[in-house]
Amino acid sequence: MKRTLVLSAGLLAASTLGAGWTIARRLTAPAAPRSFDLTIHDIEHDGGTGRIVLDRTDQTAADGIYNLWLERGGWAQLGAEVRDRSSRRIARTITATSPGLELTAGDRASWSGIYYATPADAGIDARDITITTPAGACPAWRIDGDPATWTIHIHGLGSTRAGTLRGVQVATDLGYSSLVVTYRNTLEGPRVGTGRTTLGHTETIDVDEAIGYAVRRGAERMILFAWSMGAAVALQLAARPRHEGLIAALVLDSPVLDWTETIKANVARTRLPASAGHLAVPWLCVGSLVWILGLPEPVPLSQYDWIARADDLATPTLVLHGTRDSSAPIRLSQALEDRRPDLVTLESFDADHTLAWNSDPDRWRAAVRNWLASRQAS
Repeated sequence: MKRTLVLSAGLLAASTLGAGWTIARRLTAPAAPRSFDLTIHDIEHDGGTGRIVLDRTDQTAADGIYNLWLERGGWAQLGAEVRDRSSRRIARTITATSPGLELTAGDRASWSGIYYATPADAGIDARDITITTPAGACPAWRIDGDPATWTIHIHGLGSTRAGTLRGVQVATDLGYSSLVVTYRNTLEGPRVGTGRTTLGHTETIDVDEAIGYAVRRGAERMILFAWSMGAAVALQLAARPRHEGLIAALVLDSPVLDWTETIKANVARTRLPASAGHLAVPWLCVGSLVWILGLPEPVPLSQYDWIARADDLATPTLVLHGTRDSSAPIRLSQALEDRRPDLVTLESFDADHTLAWNSDPDRWRAAVRNWLASRQAS
């Protein structure tokens, strides 16, 4: 009996260790190409209006405007109108397509909140540059405006810099200069080591070089726009003493404010107990396990818990967050606002992760524009 108990305990420990490894490995996995998991069932034509018929899902039936990326290349922007076609299918209005694209039934596609593929698609005049970082040359877009006020736009885990163009439009309208950056181990940035993400830890080094680039070109005041994991990077940068007086404000969309709680939320999405997320923590923090996982160094997760570190926040911060965010829980943004109402303003939207802009672009833009204007006035 005793031997059976010892064996069971050993199997449980092995199972626990394996579960933690699996969760951590998936979380830090190298950037992967987009998955094209939707089929266009039909293209409808009603006068001058075209519609795409798709399977009904929570995403495809969501309020707001979105983009459909085609496996064979190109994209189609979709309007907010949703029309029922059956209990299993819906139709979305096509508002624009990439030049020369002709949609056909049977096309495979990917649903996305990344609405613009390039700055030109967003009506922005940008030029390609590279930022020299310890990881290598990181591609970036530069948009010239006020030489004294610069904005840095930081995308999230698994995304691309095109996702930030939704915010770059506001910065451009306000006349600010912008850098739309990439960083190591993304689809656009240089690959380092195993290609695994360190959840913002080493990536912060690369984005810090973009700040240096702007300062050397006259930046006296900076605003960081950041999405999801990009917000974890922005918060680390704003907390660095050498940036005191330089980084004047943060605009954070769907921010990761505590990696442990974010991991638990993502585990819960897979219908496992949220508490299983704790099993991944040692694999991210303990040296011997980190090396087995394939990370270059431990990730100091406690530094990324901004609820515990609320007193360390020193930069005025606007948070835009969806109430249906199943990846980075809005309750953390609410907790940060509760703890630092002097610095944090939260604007909530009926949206999922990083889709607040898509759910109501006019309100999103107005919220950012008005908040930044109030910061200048004060």
